Amino acid sequence: MELFKSLNTIIQGYLPAEQIEIVKRAFVVARDAHEGQFRSSGEPYITHPVAVACIIAEMKLDHEAVMAALLHDVIEDTPYTEEQLAAEFGTSTAEIVQGVSKLDKLKFRTRQEAQVENFRKMILAMTKDVRVVLIKLADRTHNMRTLGSLRPDKRRRIAKETLEIYTPLAHRLGIEHLKNELEDLCLEAMFPHRYRIMKRAIDMARSTKQELIKRIQTEIQARLEEVGIKARIYGKERHLYYLYEKMLRKEQNFHSILDIYTFRVVVDSVDTCYRVLGQMHGLYKPRPFQVKDYIAVPKTNGYQSLHTAMIGHKGMPIDILIRTEEMDQMAKLGVAAHWGYQEQGSTSVQVRVQQWLQSIVELQQSAANTDEFIENVKSDLFSSDIYVFTPKGRIVQLPINATAVDFAYALHTDVGDSCVGAVVDNTPYPLSKPLQSGQTIEIQTADSKRPNALWLNFVVTSKARSSIRSTLKRQERDEAISLGQRQLLLSLNLQNFDEIEPVVIKKLLAELRLSTFDDLLAEIGLGNQISGVIAQRLSGETLEIDTDGNPENNKPLTIQGVETGLIHFAQCCLPVPDDEIIAHISSGKGLTIHNVSCRHVKDYVNDQRHYMSVSWEIAKEKAIEFEAAIAVDILNQQGILAGITGAVAQMQSNILDIQSQAREGGVYQVRMRVSVVDKAHLEAILAKLSNVQGVVQAERMAS
Repeated sequence: MELFKSLNTIIQGYLPAEQIEIVKRAFVVARDAHEGQFRSSGEPYITHPVAVACIIAEMKLDHEAVMAALLHDVIEDTPYTEEQLAAEFGTSTAEIVQGVSKLDKLKFRTRQEAQVENFRKMILAMTKDVRVVLIKLADRTHNMRTLGSLRPDKRRRIAKETLEIYTPLAHRLGIEHLKNELEDLCLEAMFPHRYRIMKRAIDMARSTKQELIKRIQTEIQARLEEVGIKARIYGKERHLYYLYEKMLRKEQNFHSILDIYTFRVVVDSVDTCYRVLGQMHGLYKPRPFQVKDYIAVPKTNGYQSLHTAMIGHKGMPIDILIRTEEMDQMAKLGVAAHWGYQEQGSTSVQVRVQQWLQSIVELQQSAANTDEFIENVKSDLFSSDIYVFTPKGRIVQLPINATAVDFAYALHTDVGDSCVGAVVDNTPYPLSKPLQSGQTIEIQTADSKRPNALWLNFVVTSKARSSIRSTLKRQERDEAISLGQRQLLLSLNLQNFDEIEPVVIKKLLAELRLSTFDDLLAEIGLGNQISGVIAQRLSGETLEIDTDGNPENNKPLTIQGVETGLIHFAQCCLPVPDDEIIAHISSGKGLTIHNVSCRHVKDYVNDQRHYMSVSWEIAKEKAIEFEAAIAVDILNQQGILAGITGAVAQMQSNILDIQSQAREGGVYQVRMRVSVVDKAHLEAILAKLSNVQGVVQAERMAS
């Protein structure tokens, strides 16, 4: 039980004896389950779950969360099942462990490349039980602390992933101590040299400013005692990543960033906070526009404090944060503050987090697809905020760059849907213009509900976007079905759909993963499917790609709607007649023809929603010319280029584009686009070029 001592010391301070015994039992199960497993550093694997549990216990989370932290890798890495854990430690603990186990499979490289489905699971797991993500954050924190045993490239990748996903999550949940530590660890992993230089500079600044800092702290204490205010005062260094970002933002060197220290004044009540603010401004000179009241208007994550920036001795900047004891706890632990004390009521942080989690559930229900859901969550997760007012004085918090339309939807969906104009500070205001903090907004509405699709170009809140799309979809569906019906009948040259076999329609709906024929018509009407292509697929025939410039003689007969202007050849692979080809269906662009072996489509050839089979027409008349890309490796000899161009001309082909570049070993590569009539013609040109003196090889360029 030697490894259990560190955790035991922490939980002895706040858990009752019977719960500590259950936690000990969970430790034994985890230790035995991970027997024989080791970390990259060579330590027994059990050291990791214990460290994660210690982080959870330091936040004073309940015994279920501590047990789940100890057991969080058991389902993933050992034969233990969720059922076994539920039988021994309760359903709640087992569900948390199962949730964390699923999250362990998440691999993020960049926000753009993130596997959106996994991100969705992570966010939704958090909405069911926020302890799942708290344990995941603790898990990530310990992993970041022990990155030293990994390769530098792996350290950078994990740090980048942490910075992009987990630190914003920690911030949104109000857990600043984990956020700050994760950011510093990321800075050290990604830029070790910069980290060392900044750390050295801070150590020097600390030693030279120590007496001054003590003097300021003493002055603050003396002033407050003089006026009879009891306060707890302590100084805290800003974390390295904050200073690093500030330097990047202001393009300053470290010696000019003097405010590495902030002072916290912790008092007994909100009223006293404002009294302290007045005393501080009497003691030091406040900087203009640098007082921020996060007590009256808390931050998005529920954080509350008064912030003031002042000028002290020798021009030294002095930043003071004034808050109550409860606010101080919430600033450190966020959603984890006062965990389990339900009889005292939820903290403002917990209330705001619950509101955010509820909004995520609503987004999930209203989002059309996973991509839209993730886009909405990220816009909430990574946004800064402004504060504006209704005419009655109610404060509304919005992301930066929010517009009057965002404001309208924040009030109520019906207000947003009926919005026709806005008056800001008694002056007409464009709906698309970003709002500023402190403005008072009045929304003008009409009786009818008709949101404008153009609003989607400038709204920034997820609620506005999802509400607009949802309303437009409801209103447009009937119109889209009607339009799609007209387009498809025209393409099929039919009066109605009775002539089409039901089994053919059913097969196509299955391929497109649509439920009803109305869904298909709506997709056509909305421009997501091309009526001519759908008509072709309903006919059961393969579309022929014209090779002689006369579409009238193609077999099967050209269906109205599939016109030459809707068919394009992919520039990545430049297919030519006799290549095996496939068509990518793109709304607004028609069909793009690819070579089946093209790297852009080879993994999707069975995706019948976005790809369809096509074939080449057997030319009845004189064949038209197509472009092909070839690469010719040549030696640096006099007259070689003339030989190449002459060979191409002899093969009845034209050079449409030509470039050259040096390669290793004195070899040059000439890249050309030439005109060909089919694959055989292209191969004949390559054979001819291969026989030119000085040519090392000639080949078709791969996509």
